[in-house]
Amino acid sequence: MIYLDHNATTPVDPAVAERMAWFLREHFGNPSSIYPIGRKVKELMNEARERVAGSLGVDRGEIFFTGSGTESDNFAIFGTFDAAPEKNEFVTSAIEHPAVIEAAKALEKRGVKVTYLPVDKYGTVGLDDFRSALTPKTGLVSVMHANNEIGTIQPIDEIVRIAHERDVPVHTDAVQSFGKIDLDARKLGIDFLTVSAHKIYGPKGIGALYIRRGANICPFVRGGRQERGLRAGTENTAGIVGFGEAVRVLEEKGRKERSRIEKLAETLKRGVEENIPSARFNGHPENRVKSTLNFAFPGIEAEAILLALATKEIYVSTGSACSEESEEVSHVLQAIGLKPEIARSSIRMSLGRSNAKEDIAVVLRELPEIIKKLRAITAFHPES
Repeated sequence: MIYLDHNATTPVDPAVAERMAWFLREHFGNPSSIYPIGRKVKELMNEARERVAGSLGVDRGEIFFTGSGTESDNFAIFGTFDAAPEKNEFVTSAIEHPAVIEAAKALEKRGVKVTYLPVDKYGTVGLDDFRSALTPKTGLVSVMHANNEIGTIQPIDEIVRIAHERDVPVHTDAVQSFGKIDLDARKLGIDFLTVSAHKIYGPKGIGALYIRRGANICPFVRGGRQERGLRAGTENTAGIVGFGEAVRVLEEKGRKERSRIEKLAETLKRGVEENIPSARFNGHPENRVKSTLNFAFPGIEAEAILLALATKEIYVSTGSACSEESEEVSHVLQAIGLKPEIARSSIRMSLGRSNAKEDIAVVLRELPEIIKKLRAITAFHPES
């Protein structure tokens, strides 16, 4: 099997699985209990919280565990507007993850004015457009750090600087940049930042939200005092411990592993461009997460490419796993100006730890032949 869909999810690292299995065997206490078996679980949770916080350059008390990256996005967005009901404008981008787009639509139903910032052909938000969108009624800005479909990295530091000049808080969904590029929430000056464990070889069902100390936000789930009263409910203790271990492994493997994956991705990108006529790369040529590759193959439906590759046990995607079952054209690819027929011919290949040089060689052997055969069926003729 050649797995090229690491942006959708990653395999659980063996060390993470072992740590979670140990925890489940040895520690069942409720972390809210004051007796020893509960206290021990609390201690292990705090160790994990410390690791996640350290990886983001923030304090342990600024990390709040959630059930997913989607929940963290919703927490930041609805929690901020609930805390400042006098603010009724929200600014986001046209290429956000569905977790933010759908939250924005829900805000519109509540009477909040939403501005969806346009992007250029590479998927980058224009700072002049952003500056013009801010008003005294803007309650929050949410712009993702790196796009999940095309990998483009946004100028978050500049967005934060401009927004803070107007006293507007900023949230960023960093799920796809976490572990793939340098990420320091304190240096970015961000108010809220979302991460998720299953994108860094940790378990599914556990995410985290960084909340800058002093930021104004209301509880997202009400009940007990878990997560300092902002997210009630007995914590996913095994998931939290697994998240912490995933971060430990990430730090251990460090830049060496990242560099190896990026080199593989560059080899794959170059091979596709050199061996498949009319292949079109979608995204920024440089300012992007290098392990994410999005290509359009005009004249062929992406689904046909996916199915043909799957027969060779090569697994890729057409974009966000959270909208994969939808028949709609990718809103990201439409936003960067692709015609619907070009967007429908686009696939995403996202590389990770499980990939090796041999995998790339196989893909570069099989993919050109698949494209050639499919184009023969559709009688595709490249434009002159």
